[in-house]
Amino acid sequence: MASKLGRREFLSRTAKLGAGAVLGNRILSGLADGPLAARAADDPGIAVVSGTDYAAMTAKAVELVGGISAYVPKGARVLLMPNVQSKNPGTFTKPEILRAAIRMCKSAGAKEIACLSYLAQPAWDGTGLARVIQEEGAELRLIPREDVNFKAVPVANPALLKEAMIMNAFYDYDAFINMPVTKDHAGSKFTGSLKNLMGLNAPSCNRTRFHQPNWQTDPAATEHLETCIVDLNTVLKPTLNIVDATEIIRTNGPMGPGELIKPLKVVAGVDRVAVDVLCATLLGLKGEDIAMIRMAGERKLGEIDLKKVRVREAKA
Repeated sequence: MASKLGRREFLSRTAKLGAGAVLGNRILSGLADGPLAARAADDPGIAVVSGTDYAAMTAKAVELVGGISAYVPKGARVLLMPNVQSKNPGTFTKPEILRAAIRMCKSAGAKEIACLSYLAQPAWDGTGLARVIQEEGAELRLIPREDVNFKAVPVANPALLKEAMIMNAFYDYDAFINMPVTKDHAGSKFTGSLKNLMGLNAPSCNRTRFHQPNWQTDPAATEHLETCIVDLNTVLKPTLNIVDATEIIRTNGPMGPGELIKPLKVVAGVDRVAVDVLCATLLGLKGEDIAMIRMAGERKLGEIDLKKVRVREAKA
């Protein structure tokens, strides 16, 4: 069921939170050093599962990195963030993968499961994701694009972005599962876990601070965009990343339509840098050649050298 958070409801919720709640554990769970983000002291590495049953592949990938209960405690409020940017084939997270994630969260005893978005209902309907959310009893919260619905969050030691504008509703959740589709991008030539977090940042900020003129063709403007993405990733850290690399576009991204390739893989892991490095190889790219991945590695947001990462491969 979709719900739309209006200005009046937002102001009411903000007033009820108060200063103490803003600093509570539930709020901090989505930040870079939040307790749930750091649950696994023993790094489970990355799982890469191949096959044609996308739901089974998703379940297997999560199992290989410790199982859903390692990331979703009983009674948790869980935020899932699939990519719904376009309905062209290979540009959005598969409904079967989202369905599997919702069911796993239910099995872990999640109190609430929701997707947040400032994209309108047609984007969710066109990809088939809205139907899955409704059928599985989760919630689709559509947040108005106005800045009043976003919280200014300072970026510590920024390279470019001094302040992010994070969706207020994000702070309602205990666990954050990032669910991008990996694919081509018009500027950087790659998009995945790191870039998907722009879906939590205010559209006005994304448009005016991240994107400079000619960001698709001017290398300096492209690097500006990627640097801002890395700055944003110092403010937010997913509890877990589950990446759709089943059918993806390698041209004309991120919206498509483009040349469709079928790696037929689901990738899961906590380390979004290592996950993106691995997914980049599926597009014939090297992580160190993609500015946002290289910079994220340099800023210790994750491991860029896959030789240092435990990679588990399986079939489902």
